[in-house]
Amino acid sequence: MQKQKLTKKNAAAKRVSSARADKLSHYDDAGRAVMVDVSPKVASVRTAEASAFVAMRPEVLQALPRNQKGNPFEVARVAGILAAKRTSDLIPMCHPIPLSHVDVELTQCDDGVAIRASARTQAVTGVEMEAMTAASVTALTIYDMCKALDKGITIREIVLERKTGGKSGEYRRMAPR
Repeated sequence: MQKQKLTKKNAAAKRVSSARADKLSHYDDAGRAVMVDVSPKVASVRTAEASAFVAMRPEVLQALPRNQKGNPFEVARVAGILAAKRTSDLIPMCHPIPLSHVDVELTQCDDGVAIRASARTQAVTGVEMEAMTAASVTALTIYDMCKALDKGITIREIVLERKTGGKSGEYRRMAPR
């Protein structure tokens, strides 16, 4: 029995190491959606940062401090943190991972709200989806808190800004040209 387990684990490790960059990892050879087997991977510190932008009219921005639902920035920040903790419940093939830190920052700009979300873990898989989920739900919460004033609020530019750790190493988004 022990030999069979080792063989299966070695086969899984071979599949992980032979994955090509041009192949989508969440599909098997028959095209069925699968959860990637991360058991052969070694745990390491992994971080990710994502951003989003919520564009809105100046009148809506000016009304933010007087929102009857409460402080939109604080409600959205907490919503983003909670969402990061629930990412694997929302994204079907996302692994549940122990988050050691999540942070969300919101900055009021002339034309909207800039959001920056970061996540950190020591695990066998990355935290990119947790950071992106935090940024997305933070943006959705800002919309929810302000929609009574303007249904035309736009959520845009939800992107991974950077990530560290894991087999693929560091990624940093290049500034738009």
